[in-house]
Amino acid sequence: MSRIGRLPIDIPSGVDVTVDGSAVTVKGPKGELSLTVPSPIEVKIEDNQVLVTRPDDERDSRSRHGLTRTLIANDIFGVTQGYSKGLEIVGTGYRVAQKGSAVEFALGFSHPVTVEPPAGITLTVEGNNKITVSGISKQAVGETAANIRKIKKPEPYKGKGIRYAGEVVRRKAGKSGK
Repeated sequence: MSRIGRLPIDIPSGVDVTVDGSAVTVKGPKGELSLTVPSPIEVKIEDNQVLVTRPDDERDSRSRHGLTRTLIANDIFGVTQGYSKGLEIVGTGYRVAQKGSAVEFALGFSHPVTVEPPAGITLTVEGNNKITVSGISKQAVGETAANIRKIKKPEPYKGKGIRYAGEVVRRKAGKSGK
């Protein structure tokens, strides 16, 4: 049995979880998320807990058991507390500014780069070199942060670029003079 998959998920107060066939819907104070459960996995709600079970020990069932349980747990956490990811801009002259709901980057290109947040995601600028990506979906927050980082990844010589908060960039030695 999957060590993660067999653990029950407690439903906190203020959160409503409904199972309709293969669709699981989680409603909470911050919003609503839905998930489609893959075919061999079954989800049941018993005495204020969500139980994820699998019918057999086939390879496909085993691989999806723990994943499904974790995705449901992430949705429940997302609608109660939400997720956030921090980004830092490092480099001389590199800065970010809030333009309504969007953010505008000055990253040494010949033009400013504007990023519009997708639905359900909030971009917040602190100072002129920190951004916080927040939302209720862990997957959407991570993907948005990765797409912003992709605009200008940290380079290995000076470390300039957009990096995750707390990310350590491996530095290379430059050319050595004679």
